[in-house]
Amino acid sequence: MTPFSTALILAAGPGKRFWPYSVVRNKAAFPIANTPLVRRLVDDLAGLGITQIVVVVGDGEGSVRAALRGAGGDIRFVRQPHPAGTADAALHAAAGIDGDLLVLPGDIAIDPANISALLTRFHAERPLAASLVQPLGDESSLDWLAAFPEEGRLTGVEGHSRDGKHRLCGVYALRSDALPYLRDNPGVMGRVPVGGMPPVESEIAQSVQVMIDEGQPVAAVETVGYFVDVDKPWHILQANRQVIARLSLELEGNSIHPTAKIHDGAEIHGRLVLGENAVVGNRVVVEGDLWLGAGASVTNGAILEGPVVIGNDTAVRHYCQIGGHSSLGPRGVYSHGAEFSGVALEKVYCYHYCEIAGVVGQAVDFGAATVCGNLRFDDRETVWRVQGRAEVPTTGANLAYFGDFSRTGVNAIIMPGRRTGVYSVVGPGVILYDDLPDRTLITAEQTLRTRSWGPEQYGW
Repeated sequence: MTPFSTALILAAGPGKRFWPYSVVRNKAAFPIANTPLVRRLVDDLAGLGITQIVVVVGDGEGSVRAALRGAGGDIRFVRQPHPAGTADAALHAAAGIDGDLLVLPGDIAIDPANISALLTRFHAERPLAASLVQPLGDESSLDWLAAFPEEGRLTGVEGHSRDGKHRLCGVYALRSDALPYLRDNPGVMGRVPVGGMPPVESEIAQSVQVMIDEGQPVAAVETVGYFVDVDKPWHILQANRQVIARLSLELEGNSIHPTAKIHDGAEIHGRLVLGENAVVGNRVVVEGDLWLGAGASVTNGAILEGPVVIGNDTAVRHYCQIGGHSSLGPRGVYSHGAEFSGVALEKVYCYHYCEIAGVVGQAVDFGAATVCGNLRFDDRETVWRVQGRAEVPTTGANLAYFGDFSRTGVNAIIMPGRRTGVYSVVGPGVILYDDLPDRTLITAEQTLRTRSWGPEQYGW
């Protein structure tokens, strides 16, 4: 397989369905297992021999640039003037480029084997375009752009279809003569069910449908490894689990920096990847693979259910418990009997008997004994509102989601599936039943009743 010369990465969209994590960053810059999605994608492309990268930026441009700082290869940034859709974004990126193009969203977690399979098929058959498609499984095609493959060919696409069995992944290999189809995009996704109400923007899928309508060959390549479009908050957990599982599969043995320390009293049941000056202390239990960053420490009876990824300079100590397939960002503190499971970003403080399960943004401070109630008493489904639409997540519906720079007071309780906005505070003793908007403080008012009391109450 001859590698493509250039890949176009689309990272300009506002990501409104990703709230609260899209407020301070583009979702392509969200870290999965402590590496931003777009950075992991660029690194994987480099492994496939693709080092010429054009990144289309828009909303949250600074976060995307920061995520790719220091990445290898020749990376060029192109700003999309207006959020006019993926076809428009790809045309901006392709300006002045000759030859075949690989187009990918920047907000995906993807097994590199999928990209390799797409390129192999494209080079072998040389269709006008090739598209990666994924069987939907338990997910509804109403949530995605549906694909209709037949014997390796794409026969049609439909936006938010009622009966699709596959979804378009948004990953395309294109010959250079496919660009006029992007240029002549009608500016709206015409292939939708009756009443589908598509937004006025150019979508690559519609250009692909025009190719099909005009008899052009479009190859459909089914995914061979994991693929997660990180579009909504619960997709973070799906992507994190898949990426950590891949890291475990690729791990051949221990990799321990000479300056790292492991106490003889630690109980290890997994492989270790320890960075410079990392510490695994006495009475620690590690039940699976562990990636422990430079300067990070796991000490004094901490329990890691594994596999777990822990960032640089994070301290996990004093009999706290970390759930399997969790990732903890750098410079955090998890201590004093706290329990955490899920994804946490940089500088999260979680201690004093907190019980947190879900996704936690940057620099979140949990008050003592903050608890996430992730089981419902009525056994009903937890219904979310995403951009006003009622949805029931396939995973993580009952977990809690904390926006960046938020905090909680002592004994706060977060009910199943609730989201806390960026810069917001859940006050002491609050039971949070509803999502809390950005920049909002919610407190509880206590009603007190005072009356006389004494031994006469017992007949004395």
